[in-house]
Amino acid sequence: MVNTREIGFAKEKETVQFLKKRGYKIIETNYTTIFGEIDIIAKDKGDIVFVEVKYRKNLSGGFPSEAVTKSKQKKIIKSAVLYIKRNSIKDNIRFDIVSITDDKFELIESAFYAAGYFI
Repeated sequence: MVNTREIGFAKEKETVQFLKKRGYKIIETNYTTIFGEIDIIAKDKGDIVFVEVKYRKNLSGGFPSEAVTKSKQKKIIKSAVLYIKRNSIKDNIRFDIVSITDDKFELIESAFYAAGYFI
C-alpha cells in the first residue's frame, strides 16, 4: 500500500532542491504551529517566502494548486504570522505554491496574499 505521507515528504525534499536551484535559501521545513504546518520557509530576493507544496499523481482530481483552498490559506497565514512574530521578521513576505504533477514542478509566486493580517 502506498503511504501518501511518505510521498508527501519525498516531494517536499525534491521541492527544496527545486527551489535552491532557483536561488532560494531554505530557512526551515515543516514549521508546525497550533494552526497548521508551513511546508517550507525560505528567503528569495530579500523576501521571506512561505511555500506550500502540493502533489498529485495525475490531474483527475484537479490541479494540485487548487487544493490550497481559502481555508488552507488561512491556516498557512496564521502560522506565518506566528513565525514572523517569534522571529521579529521585518522583511517583505510572500506566499508561493509549488504544484507538482508526476515529476513536473510549477512554481506559483505570490499565489495568495495575507490581506488584513498584518495591521
